[in-house]
Amino acid sequence: MAICSNCKAELKPGKKFCTNCGTTVNIQASETTEPTDATGQSALGVNCGTAVNEQVSETEGTTDAVEWLALGVKYYNGEDVPQDYTKAVYWFTKAAEQGDAKAQNNLGDCYYNGEGLLQDYTKAVYWFTKAAEQGDVKAQNNLGDCYYNGEGLPQNYTEAAFWYAKAVEKGDAGAQNSLGNCYYEGEGVPQDYEKAVRWYAKAAEQGDVDAQCNLGVCYYNGEGASQDNKKAVYWYIKAAKQGDAEAQYNLGNCYYEGIGVPEDEEKAVYWYTKAAKQGNAEAQNSLGDCYYNGQGVPQDEEKAVYWYTKAAKQGDAEAQYNLGNCYYEGVGIPENEEKAVYWYTKAAKQGNAEAQNSLGDCYYNGQGVPQDEEKAEYWYSKARKPIIYFSRQKD
Repeated sequence: MAICSNCKAELKPGKKFCTNCGTTVNIQASETTEPTDATGQSALGVNCGTAVNEQVSETEGTTDAVEWLALGVKYYNGEDVPQDYTKAVYWFTKAAEQGDAKAQNNLGDCYYNGEGLLQDYTKAVYWFTKAAEQGDVKAQNNLGDCYYNGEGLPQNYTEAAFWYAKAVEKGDAGAQNSLGNCYYEGEGVPQDYEKAVRWYAKAAEQGDVDAQCNLGVCYYNGEGASQDNKKAVYWYIKAAKQGDAEAQYNLGNCYYEGIGVPEDEEKAVYWYTKAAKQGNAEAQNSLGDCYYNGQGVPQDEEKAVYWYTKAAKQGDAEAQYNLGNCYYEGVGIPENEEKAVYWYTKAAKQGNAEAQNSLGDCYYNGQGVPQDEEKAEYWYSKARKPIIYFSRQKD
C-alpha cells in the first residue's frame, strides 16, 4: 500500500497523483509494501521517494479528467483540503483540456468571477461555449447570460434566448426564469406575457427565487394571467422568505396597502426593513415614510432621515425629494436650505414633479439659492407636466 505524504490518503493503483489532494510528488510507500511498476521494479525514485513521471495513455487521461475535475471541485469548495482557487483552476484546466464539459463550465465560471486568475469574460465565454456545445446545461445558461448582458462578446438577445431555450429543455430553473424575462421584455423573441408566465411558473415551482418574485409581479399586474392579488402575495411570500429584497419590498407594499392580505402596517415595516437592510432603495424610502409618520413603528424623524438618506444616495428620486423636505423644514436634522435645494435638484432632474415645484419655490423666494424668477418659472413649467413620482402624504 502506498500513501500520499501530503494528506496521508491511500493512493489508487496506477495513478501518478493523489486523487484526494492532487499531490504528484513525495509519495511514501508503507514499511511493508513498496509500489512497483509492471516489471517489478520500484516506481519510486531511489533517492527521495518521488513518483516516477511516466507518460499517461489516452485512455488513462480520459479517466483522469474525471478525477481532475473532482480535485478542482475540492479545492474550489475547500472540501477536505484548504480552499484554493488557484489550484482549483489548475485542475479544472487539466480536465477541461481533456474535453470534460463540467470542468469547462467550471473553468468558465472562474474566468467570469475572477477566481484563481484575472477576470476575463472573453475566456469565460470560450469555455462556456465549449461546454454548452457538449450539452452542459449550466454552461448553456451561463452562455445565454453572457449574450444577454454583452459580457465577453457583443450583446445579442436572440442568441441569449437560443441558449436559454437549450437549457430549459433539461429543466434548468435559472434558464426558465431567464427565458421568461426574454418573453416578458420581448428581447430576442416576440413579447408574450403568457409565455413569460409559463416559464416563470416552471422555475418558481422549482424554487427559483427570481422567478417567484417575477411571477408575483405578473399576477399583481395581470400580465399574462388574470389579475390575482392573493396569488401575487403567495409568490412574494415564497421569494421573500428566501431573502429576495424586491419581493420583500413588494410584500411590504401589499401589507401597507392591504392588497391581497389584510392591511397591517407592522408587517409592512417588517418586510420593508428586511429589504432596506439589503440595500433596496425603494424599501429604504418607504421605511423612512413609516418612521416619519409613525406607521407601524413609533414616530422617529431621525430614523426617517437615516433611511431617506440611504435611498437618496442610491438615486431614488422620491427619497431625494423627501430628504430635501427634511432639510427644508428642519425635521429630524438641522434646517439647511442649501442642502434642501441640493436634494430637490437631484430629484427634479429625474422628473419628480413635487421636487420640481419645490425647487421652483426656492428660486422664486431665494431660499438656498440666489433669487431667480426665470429659473423658478422653468421648474414650475416642468412640474406642470404629468407627475411621474408621488410621495406619501405627510401630516
